[in-house]
Amino acid sequence: MEHILKLQPKYFNYINNGTKRIELRLYDEKRQKINIGDIIIFQKEPELELTLKVKVVGLLRYNSFKEMFNDFSIGIMADNSMTKEELLDVLEEFYTPEKQKKYGVLGIRIEKI
Repeated sequence: MEHILKLQPKYFNYINNGTKRIELRLYDEKRQKINIGDIIIFQKEPELELTLKVKVVGLLRYNSFKEMFNDFSIGIMADNSMTKEELLDVLEEFYTPEKQKKYGVLGIRIEKI
């Protein structure tokens, strides 16, 4: 199955250059449909013209991003130019702690194809 997800330019570039190998999302209804072996097409915001195709090679379920951050380095979740605190701040702009508590979060292990 193929999924289309939008990404901010910085995170799109991290995947493109090979540093970001875990995509972080809320485990809501849309992401519950993602399975190992699926293909994700990332569209670079805002124009959505540039795309990247990746294969899902693993799924990591956690109660919160903060909990997930205990198990992985920033270098695999974004890039070493960021701190975990900076990334957590960005994620919580999109996915409030209340939403994380309601749905849980998902780390999508990906490989470029």
